[in-house]
Amino acid sequence: MPSKKNPIDQKRIAAAVREILFAIGEDPDREGLRETPQRVARMYQELFCGLHEDAAEYTKKFFSENYNEIVLVRDISFNSICEHHLMPFMGSIHIGYIPDGRVIGLSKLARVIEVFSHRPQIQERLTEDIAELLFKELKAKAVAVVVEAEHTCMTLRGVKKPGSLCVTSALRGGFLKNSSSRAEIMTLIR
Repeated sequence: MPSKKNPIDQKRIAAAVREILFAIGEDPDREGLRETPQRVARMYQELFCGLHEDAAEYTKKFFSENYNEIVLVRDISFNSICEHHLMPFMGSIHIGYIPDGRVIGLSKLARVIEVFSHRPQIQERLTEDIAELLFKELKAKAVAVVVEAEHTCMTLRGVKKPGSLCVTSALRGGFLKNSSSRAEIMTLIR
């Protein structure tokens, strides 16, 4: 049974996976598949744990610092599940911001990504959600988020174009309003 702390219903997922195996013409009772429904249920528990977390919790602790230039963390790896096909997409996220008297621990940025990426997701929303939360919570002068990802719904099925990357960006504050600041952050990301 799902609980408030663990609201994902693994028994229900396992039953659904068992039905999928029947629907594709497989025998879910054969040795190699016997435990697959439970394994998939545990995997979904892990892949969708961000549904039940508040990313803002990771932005509450700051350090006072009189630093007002760009802080950039590049190439933070992530993986997520596309809500359209329930297939993975993965890649790198780059986060830059200009502080206004306080900085956040760098690992907290990665934790924010983990929360948002562990939900059924689309890349555009992922990019916007991270940028909006950080701009609001950091009270930064500027925030930039750039996401580069390969979508298996495009590389393994459908048009089957491996190596294709989707790039999205979300800019807030000075990075949105000031073209030289925008050019600087994009140059640093590359």
